[in-house]
Amino acid sequence: MAPENHRKQKNPRILCLHGFRTSGLILQAGIGKWPDTILRDLDLDFLDAPFPATGKSDVERFFDPPYYEWYQANKGFKEYRNFEECLAYIEDYMIKNGPFDGLLGFSQGAFLTAAIPGMQEQGTALTKVPKVKFLVIISGAKFPGLMFGEPKAAVSAFSSPVCCPSLHFIGERDFLKTEGEVLVESFVEPVVIHHSGGHIIPKLDTKAEERVLSFFQRIRQMLSDESAPVRSLM
Repeated sequence: MAPENHRKQKNPRILCLHGFRTSGLILQAGIGKWPDTILRDLDLDFLDAPFPATGKSDVERFFDPPYYEWYQANKGFKEYRNFEECLAYIEDYMIKNGPFDGLLGFSQGAFLTAAIPGMQEQGTALTKVPKVKFLVIISGAKFPGLMFGEPKAAVSAFSSPVCCPSLHFIGERDFLKTEGEVLVESFVEPVVIHHSGGHIIPKLDTKAEERVLSFFQRIRQMLSDESAPVRSLM
């Protein structure tokens, strides 16, 4: 019976949010280097952010344009622009192309990914779509502007522990390493994978691959349990 149960398990549908001034295709190229043992059981959808890059991209030497950004912020992070428009854009995409089970984000996309469950819980964003069931956060952090009350929709996103299952990747040489470790503390039972790289989508060694596989097996079981028919006690 076990093989039959395994076949019935659903592949998680994941909306993937790329980094600052990059693109869905660029994120897809990075995630595409992960082992097939992981990727073959995931349904990944790579979305381009709504706004063309307003400045130079750090990946110009490695990837061709176009490049996009999710929102804009001034250098002191006291002012955010187009944040609500970005959330509405993501929500509209999820309505038209969902439902999605989880989110995967890198860098700026990971800032959004980490905050969305809390914003949904508070009713400040993505209220027209089902609540996100799990997260994959690569080089993420809390919005730096939260200490100044910005962006307003996310102010209370981390006011309570985030119960959404989460998988975090933190690079030893990432400039967001400390902020990523602080972010982890806001989650209930997070799975954390440390790697030796910087602000990148890491390749996975055997140990990391096993931990990622274990995480997604737990997610598939959770989705399977949710979709199982309720048996009457009568």
